[in-house]
Amino acid sequence: MAREMRRDEARVALVPDVVGRFVAMGAEVHVEPGAGVPAGFDDEAYAAAGAVLDDKALEVADLVLAVQAPLPATVRRIPRGSALVSFLPTSAADSIGELRDCGVDAWAMELLPRISRAQSMDALSSQALVAGYRSAIVAAGLLRRFFPLNMTAAGTVQPAQVLVLGAGVAGLQAIATARRLGAVVKAYDVRPAAAEEIRSMGAEAITLDLEDLSAEGGYAKEMTTDRAERQRELLAPYVAAADALITTAAVPGRTAPMLVTREMVEAMSPGSVVVDLAAESGGNVERSEPGRVIRVGDAQVWGGENVPSQMPEPASTLYAANLLALVTLMTTDEPDVPAPDDQSDEPVDGPVDEPAGERVLRFAPDMEDEVVAKSCVVKDGVVVHEMTRAVLQGGSL
Repeated sequence: MAREMRRDEARVALVPDVVGRFVAMGAEVHVEPGAGVPAGFDDEAYAAAGAVLDDKALEVADLVLAVQAPLPATVRRIPRGSALVSFLPTSAADSIGELRDCGVDAWAMELLPRISRAQSMDALSSQALVAGYRSAIVAAGLLRRFFPLNMTAAGTVQPAQVLVLGAGVAGLQAIATARRLGAVVKAYDVRPAAAEEIRSMGAEAITLDLEDLSAEGGYAKEMTTDRAERQRELLAPYVAAADALITTAAVPGRTAPMLVTREMVEAMSPGSVVVDLAAESGGNVERSEPGRVIRVGDAQVWGGENVPSQMPEPASTLYAANLLALVTLMTTDEPDVPAPDDQSDEPVDGPVDEPAGERVLRFAPDMEDEVVAKSCVVKDGVVVHEMTRAVLQGGSL
């Protein structure tokens, strides 16, 4: 495991507890010194878990585990024939091209199919959980008023009105956190089936007389321009009435839908807050900027940038568990059979004992397995993921 080199990345691929579980499986885990410090895990914790602290961890690795796609210079340190598992978005085309050219096989955590047996590996969901919680905390911190109802001898302070758009993992966690803080929460999702989940969190589900956009894998289909415009018209009064608006609608590999226009934000009351978790992928809110707080009308608009990394300890713990589940699927525990000393072709009388050897953990991904095949990006020097290959072919690589 190497240090993360991408800007503002504080998460780490393995936490000490998961290192210990890999060691118990028979793996030799090498960790670059200081790799876990940004997430709150010191070198001593890794050593105590059985890791080898090694400045050249990459150079000796059969399998590299990371959060972000390694930079091209980092890829060149990985031995040819080794493998990488990390997030590998098409925006990291330079790294993917380098992986291909260096003969390093690669699997992308964001490409795991959303099927039942892959739930324990679903890093998108685990990181969305962290981002959803963080979004509600950010909204509460920026809003210059209480979230909960307060009844005092001096009078009653009314609770904040929070609107959440998008009720996937991040949205539901934002709803739950805002409710725990005492806010009155309303929420909307383009999938009517999400209304029941919204209500289960104690929020009011907004229903609009519009087409169901439910798609395979729990995602939503892209909406037409006319439907998007009509949806914004119907949502406008709910946005105007909200003290805090949290938007969470995003689909991996696609531009985020623009749900809220500048005019809708300008209609919000003075002191209102908008938190756009999709700012990095185009934004649900017009004019939101990743990593910045800007003013639109009388509202503050906070654009999310690598939000899970803002809570690196829980995000890393969840991500490491996802990696453990996936790598366990992609490894085998086989006997290490030494080559026989006697290479004679002479027949041997009587039964022949099988040579005994220690059992060794080997990285041996089964490309017939749906989970393994669909998450693979680079194999044997070829970019096998169609969308990624199209991006590379259309670019300069």
